[in-house]
Amino acid sequence: QVQLVESGGGLVQPGGSLSLSCAASGMIFRLYSMGWYRQFPGNQREWVADISSGGSTNYTDSVKGRFTISRDNAKNTVYLQMNSLKFEDTAVYYCGSYVGGKNRWGQGTQVTVSS
Repeated sequence: QVQLVESGGGLVQPGGSLSLSCAASGMIFRLYSMGWYRQFPGNQREWVADISSGGSTNYTDSVKGRFTISRDNAKNTVYLQMNSLKFEDTAVYYCGSYVGGKNRWGQGTQVTVSS
């Protein structure tokens, strides 16, 4: 079955950086677009960035110029490099993909930006 496993979250000061990873299994990774999403306490999950199978990327306005999504098809992994982090980036971050007619999600990884 499809599994997505995020890692790399943690506590960082404002202005700092974190790199998230999402390892995929049970799918032909190179064929699928992958996305990063985040969920604030009490809010719905929101889209952050995505990368197509061909490597085209898109970002929500609030992270443009600060976050970079990338993928390594040889490692079945998608990454999110987060720089210049702000308090308002604090959330649980999920990777996701639409595979086999269903939205697939990882378990999430907490990112906390605090001084």
